[in-house]
Amino acid sequence: MSAIRMEGVTKRYGEVTALDGLDLTVESGEIFGFLGPNGAGKSTAIGLMLEFIEPTRGTVEVLGRDVERRGQEVRARTGVLPEAFGVYDRLTGRQHVEFAVESKGADDDPHELLERVGVADAADRKAGGYSKGMRQRLALAMALTGSPDLLILDEPTTGLDPGGAREVRKIIRQERDRGATVFFSSHVLEQVEAVCDRVGILRDGQLVAVDAIDALRTAAGGGSRLRITVDGATEAAAAAVRDVAGVSAATVDGGALSITCDADAKLRALNAVEDATGVADFETVETSLEDLFLSYTAEEVPA
Repeated sequence: MSAIRMEGVTKRYGEVTALDGLDLTVESGEIFGFLGPNGAGKSTAIGLMLEFIEPTRGTVEVLGRDVERRGQEVRARTGVLPEAFGVYDRLTGRQHVEFAVESKGADDDPHELLERVGVADAADRKAGGYSKGMRQRLALAMALTGSPDLLILDEPTTGLDPGGAREVRKIIRQERDRGATVFFSSHVLEQVEAVCDRVGILRDGQLVAVDAIDALRTAAGGGSRLRITVDGATEAAAAAVRDVAGVSAATVDGGALSITCDADAKLRALNAVEDATGVADFETVETSLEDLFLSYTAEEVPA
C-alpha cells in the first residue's frame, strides 16, 4: 500500500498556482526526500497531506485514507515536525511531550522520548530557554510520540550541529526499520542524500523528477567525473580527451583535468590523458545531489 498518493492535485490561491496537476506516490516503509527551490510548492503539498488546506482539484490519500473525508484519522497516525515550530516558553520540555502523548492517546514515557532525541537533561527546564537546536530536538520527540505510521519532517536538521544532524539521521533510519514511512523535506541536500531511499524534485508546482539518486544521476547525464592531476594541464590535452567516446566534457582546472564521462569510458579517458601529457594522479567524483538539484530546477529539464 502507498503511504501517500496524490493524483492530479492542483492548488490555486487566486491567480497564483502553487501546485499544478501534481502526481506523487510515496511507498510504505521508505524514506522519501522532497526537494525544490523556495516557492516550488513543497509547503503547500505538506499542508494538503495534513488537511490544513484543501486542493482546488485532485485527490490526496494518506495511509490509505482520503484526506478530505478522514483527515483526523490521518493526523492521529502521523507525526509532524514543522519547519516553523514554536515552543510554549513557560512550559518545560517534559510538559510539551506530555501534551503530545495525551493528545495522541499514547502511552509513551516522555522522559524516554526526550532521552532518545538528546534533551533529557533539560526535561524540566522551561522551553523558552532552549537553543534553536534543542527546540528542534523537542519537536522531533513530539513527532515520534505514539510510534506513528508516517513521519513528515520539514527541515528536521535546522539549528543542529553535525553531531545532532547525525543523530537525527540515525533516528530516521530506525523509524524506517520499524516500518514507518518518512517524508523528509529539506534544503540541506547532504542530509537528504545520506538518508533517503528516493527523492522527488518539485519545480513550479510540478514534479520534474522522482527516483533513487543514482537513477537520477543517470537520467540527468551526470555520470562520474574524473579529476586527473597531470604533468602540465593544457587545453590541447583537454581537447584530446573530448574526442574519446563516452566523454561529455573536459576542462582545465588548475594543475588537473576535470572530465565528465560514462562509467565505461574512464579507462579510455585515462589512457588518452596519459598519451597526451602523462598522469600523476586521479580520483573519481560522483555527481552530487546539489548538481542534480540544480540541473532539474534550471529552466531546461533533462529529457
